[in-house]
Amino acid sequence: MQIEKFSYDNKVVKWFAFATIFWGIIGMTAGLWAAIALYYPQLNLNYAPTTFGRMRPVHTNAVIFAFVGNGIFMGVYYSLQRLCKARMFSDLMSKIHFWGWQSIIAAAAITLWAGYTSGKEYAELEWPLDIAITLVWVIFGINMFGTILKRRESHIYVAIWFYIATWVTVAMLHIVNSFELPISMWKSYSWYAGVQDALVQWWYGHNAVAFFLTTPYLGLMYYFLPKAANRPVYSYRLSIIHFWALIFIYIWAGPHHLLYTALPDWAQSLGVVFSVMLIAPSWGGMLNGLFTLRGAWDKVREEPVLKFLVVAVTCYGMSTFEGPMLSLKSVNAIAHFSDWIIAHVHVGALGWNGFLTFGVLYWLIPRMWNTQLYSKKLAGTHFWIGTIGIVLYAIPLYWAGFTQSMMWKQFTEEGQLKFQFLETVTHIIPMYVSRSIGGTLYLTGAFIMLYNLVKTMKSGSFVANEEVEAAPLPTEIKTHGKEHWHRWIEKRPMQMLLFSFIAVAIGGILEFVPTFLVKSNVPTISSVKPYTPLELHGRDIYVREGCYTCHSQMIRPFRDEVARYGEYSKAGEFVYDHPFQWGSKRTGPDLAREGGKYPDSWHYNHMLDPQSMSPGSIMPSYGWLFEDKIDTTLTPKMIRAMQTLGVPYEEGYAEKANKDLNNQANGIRINLKMEKIEVGKHDEIVALIAYLQRLGKDIKSAQTAEK
Repeated sequence: MQIEKFSYDNKVVKWFAFATIFWGIIGMTAGLWAAIALYYPQLNLNYAPTTFGRMRPVHTNAVIFAFVGNGIFMGVYYSLQRLCKARMFSDLMSKIHFWGWQSIIAAAAITLWAGYTSGKEYAELEWPLDIAITLVWVIFGINMFGTILKRRESHIYVAIWFYIATWVTVAMLHIVNSFELPISMWKSYSWYAGVQDALVQWWYGHNAVAFFLTTPYLGLMYYFLPKAANRPVYSYRLSIIHFWALIFIYIWAGPHHLLYTALPDWAQSLGVVFSVMLIAPSWGGMLNGLFTLRGAWDKVREEPVLKFLVVAVTCYGMSTFEGPMLSLKSVNAIAHFSDWIIAHVHVGALGWNGFLTFGVLYWLIPRMWNTQLYSKKLAGTHFWIGTIGIVLYAIPLYWAGFTQSMMWKQFTEEGQLKFQFLETVTHIIPMYVSRSIGGTLYLTGAFIMLYNLVKTMKSGSFVANEEVEAAPLPTEIKTHGKEHWHRWIEKRPMQMLLFSFIAVAIGGILEFVPTFLVKSNVPTISSVKPYTPLELHGRDIYVREGCYTCHSQMIRPFRDEVARYGEYSKAGEFVYDHPFQWGSKRTGPDLAREGGKYPDSWHYNHMLDPQSMSPGSIMPSYGWLFEDKIDTTLTPKMIRAMQTLGVPYEEGYAEKANKDLNNQANGIRINLKMEKIEVGKHDEIVALIAYLQRLGKDIKSAQTAEK
């Protein structure tokens, strides 16, 4: 058999490795900034782009899609070529993929800082960038499958199964969740509303964690952990069970983010059942990774790469046990909306994704530069600083989460709430300080790694095209005896793609179809009316400033929440909300019944100087709202878009909407003038006050009418 000579493309791996380090430091710095701003609001500098509401999505998008995303591509481009014994299908596509992805990341940061956001967590980017992501993802897929199809190895290794499932599922999630109706270049409204929007968003949000932060990294684990340990994977049969069970079950679990909300009970229960089932395949993957180290644990003491990988896999196991536990309603009632969730997420993000990425970088860079790691001692220092950083980050937030929930739920002997909401905030500020110290240590470790890797690269010589040779793939693959079904599919990547798609599509279809088609799932409420034009403008400002990152608009049917906020939330309240604004964290109080609670002047002063109205508040000032004007030329487009989405404005209303806007704005302006506050009727603060004063009014009016 003739041996073919070819080369692996290390250049694209190098680009993605550099991007991983660069964006990792940027994303972690943004996260640290946001963490400090929570207890030191002066850090916002009275500048819109640096407020927590805008920095938080910049941080999450940077660490998920820039740091982890580039880490995925780095690991996939390196391992795929070697597992397939083939160079990447197209060097040009590799370059387009790299520069396209970096351009999207840069544009994402700029637009999010500027306030251009769809308002959906982990999917905040506006429609032009959504289209760009789709195109670049397709290019990545063609390049990946082209490489698999021209492979010189008949067997498709387990890591590649996870790469295939990742590609097809992320494509499905992104496309379905990104249906939106543009009204301008950088503004759109979600195609879905209220309950349906929440279901689609958390189907996407949970599975962005599953299929962007988990499955591709499991693929990397299955490649780099055996390589670093110089041991074969512990159980091939377990990897088969792990893969198919994981991708089938994971996709159903999204509704566990919406327990006790207005989502139909059957959907909530479905999410709980499948979340608990997730423990088995998740721990199957964790144990397969740790047992691969059998006979090699002595190396863990000496090799920093293995230290990082072992802690990464352990954190994966911890997170994937805690996640199903948090989906139990009794536990979720305590944890949801609290900092417990933030701690849970970061054990996975910092431990699983961060440490595995660091381990892969420490393994890859010396090999591509044909040298030894500059300093194992520095890598060990990075490991211990990072580990201590994770501990100092997570434990105080667990403590904060328990504290928040217990204080929220306490009543006096007379049956009154024992604590005001602001008391629960100021009480946990020391935990926020500790969290930022942990984040600082973790970021310091990343800088140590950067120095170590730069010195490593300087001591070696980069091998851009790694020369190798291998026999071509036989045209006919002979089998002896009856072939196992999975051996058959492992040789056929397109069938693997199809079956993976079927496995992940079933869950989404069976959750969505009843919720969208059966009207009893979202019963309408006659008193709930569409937003006025001024309220629509105010709602857009609310979304732009990221208010949903600190405030919820979902009152759960608990005694303490009803006593604190008012009547619990109903599904029919949100039928005109594009997108929904239920939130996922209460750094501030719930706003679902905010309307009419305070006079217009209170909201004016609260946005201008929060501490003057709520001493001890950690909310920043929003001074620009008092200078900037709403764009009334957009009003007709906004109304027509809402009509397209099914909001029942009368025919022809778009042309006269600004008249109603001016009338309502003048009413607020007069109210403020009576309090000796002068504003222009088109000031953004007026529109925001209109929106805040609307929240919950429809339900209150219905209850008043019943009485």
